[in-house]
This record gives sequence, C-alpha cells and structure tokens, in this order.
Amino acid sequence: MDLLIPGRKSMLPHIIEGYGADLIVCYGFPWKLPPAALGATRRGAINVHTSMLPKYRGPIPVNWAIRNGDRETGVSVHWMESAFDSGGILAQEAGITLGDDVVPRLLWEEVDRYIERLLPLALSRAVAGSPGIPQEEASATYAGWMEPEFSRIEWSSGREDVHNQVRAFRFGSSGRSGPVAVVDGHRLRVLRTSLAPADGIRVMCGDGPVWITESVPVAGSEA
Repeated sequence: MDLLIPGRKSMLPHIIEGYGADLIVCYGFPWKLPPAALGATRRGAINVHTSMLPKYRGPIPVNWAIRNGDRETGVSVHWMESAFDSGGILAQEAGITLGDDVVPRLLWEEVDRYIERLLPLALSRAVAGSPGIPQEEASATYAGWMEPEFSRIEWSSGREDVHNQVRAFRFGSSGRSGPVAVVDGHRLRVLRTSLAPADGIRVMCGDGPVWITESVPVAGSEA
C-alpha cells in the first residue's frame, strides 16, 4: 500500500488522477475534498461517517452525540459532494450504544465492525450506479469543532448538560482532560462526574446537583 501525505489540498486531484482510480473511499480524512479531487476518479467518491446522517454532519459527530446525551449513534456510507456529508446514503446502520462512560478504544472497535458490514454493501451499490437515498436537508445538523466556552463549566447550566459536557470532553481527550470549573474558590479540571449520589464533591447546578468524582487542580500556567 502506498502512503501519500499531500502538503496542500491543491495537490490532491493530481495525486488521484495519477492512479487512474475508479473510486475514492474516504474515512476520517480531516480536509474537505475540493471538487477537482471528487471528480478525479471514474465513479466519484464515497465517505464513511460516524453518525446517522443527516444528523451531525461535520468533523466530530460522536463528540456531539455524547454532548447532546444521545443514547446511541451509527455509521453512514454516502456519496461525497461539495457540501460536507451531504450526498446520497448508500448504506447506514444505527445501534452503537453510547454509555455513560464512552471508552474511545471500545467505541472505535465497534465502529470498525459496522464498517466491515456496511462498506461492501455500499461499494456494490456504488459500482451499480446507485445515487443513494437523498438526505433530508430539514433534518440536517452540523457537528463542528466545540466552541471555546465549552472548555469551561458554568454551574448555572442544567445538571445533565454539565455531566454530558464532561463526558464529551473526556471522550475527546481519551480521559486525559476535562473542562475547567471553579469549586469553592478553587479551579479544577473536571475529569468525571455522576448524576447519582457518589463519593466526591457535590455541586449544585441550575436544576439540581452533580457529583465530581474525578478531578485535578488547574496548574498556574493553565489559569
């Protein structure tokens, strides 16, 4: 297998054309492919996306599903168009559970199993010329990068919102970091919380208590 690391987007069409490729299969690629790259193969390009499209289009769909308290997510394989994650859906399956503590390694292993089932089906439909099932634009949501304020906890927020904020932050950092909060005049980086009574620090949110069960002090350079 060739490993190619393009230095800029403008090089992608030339690299792809040089291979005389039939189809692009994209998964986890951080760049938005330019139209010239999408048109550089005989059949176009398809993408594997970790949400039930049209929900959570964009770069970090699982993080947003956790932030919003979703109980599960899924995998979609779709045609790539000029707009992010907007093309017809070739294959799709829900059912990936998002527990209270989502472990990245286990979740991505489950995602891989879904891809093993869905990608052959999507490829066969792509080769047959299927346009896929059109997405409902009215139901589309976007999962962009978290806003800077997301790194700080506001205790006036709802308890579930705070809990899910910590969960999403924990997932995105593989458990190594969390949002910053002020508790009894001290700045803490909150790594884990509980909605049920637990050993730890009880803090009142806008609509009830949450328990901080794992945290670290914020160092002076982080303040």
